[in-house]
Amino acid sequence: MEIVNLYQAEPFRTKDGSEIRELLAHRNSSIRNQSLGEASIPDGGSTMEHIHAKAEEIYFITHGVGRMRVGQAEREVRPGDAIAIPPGQAHKLWNTGDEPLRLLCCCAPAYEHEDTIITELGQA
Repeated sequence: MEIVNLYQAEPFRTKDGSEIRELLAHRNSSIRNQSLGEASIPDGGSTMEHIHAKAEEIYFITHGVGRMRVGQAEREVRPGDAIAIPPGQAHKLWNTGDEPLRLLCCCAPAYEHEDTIITELGQA
């Protein structure tokens, strides 16, 4: 049995600017085809718009409120919301609240920096 505690997972910064604590992936477990992490966006912050060429993602909001854009569609998001992000779809998440926005992020295949392509103008 493999158990990784969120509060013992070392945070790292993804290419889109999110702080992630990776819970389960090929880097730290026997999981090979997906990854699960918790992302945190500070109040007033956002991710950079980006796509993943290969990975599909599921965001599950656990704390805070925000605004999510996938493709051309934008919606307000709150705890309990699950967002489907197909491969190749540009997406961005803003924290519109006054506390950190936290979400679980599942990627299949697993998250890799190399699969993240920043699409926001003026960013690299």
